[in-house]
Amino acid sequence: MEKEITKKYSNDEVTVVWQPHKCIHSERCFTGLPAVFDRMKRPWISIEGADSEQIMAQIDKCPSGALSYYMNIPSVEPAAIVNHTVVEVLPKGPLLVYGNLKVKDAAGKEVERSKVTAFCRCGHSHNKPYCDGSHLKVDFEG
Repeated sequence: MEKEITKKYSNDEVTVVWQPHKCIHSERCFTGLPAVFDRMKRPWISIEGADSEQIMAQIDKCPSGALSYYMNIPSVEPAAIVNHTVVEVLPKGPLLVYGNLKVKDAAGKEVERSKVTAFCRCGHSHNKPYCDGSHLKVDFEG
């Protein structure tokens, strides 16, 4: 199992949180906003590469939750709650569920999830029911 590391990158408005152990390598971050997310650079996140709104919009597309963010100055407006759930099947990849969820594991433990949750479809994840990117190693076709 990969060591659980958390790294943070901040500007005046937002802090980007990177947790590599959660990443499923969907590549949405660097294909969607390469000026900020560049896997060839170290550090690979350059928060100066775009404005905060663009960065937050791209992070919202992260299917694993490896990338997240929080506002450095709290907003006076409460965040909107999404009342619907959307399910997307990624070709050769996980099942993405967008929305607020309560996930119960085999032992009966419940965890609340929000935004995007990536569920394993290949059966090889070491973090079931969640995707850990194992589909890439086994050439999953689905």
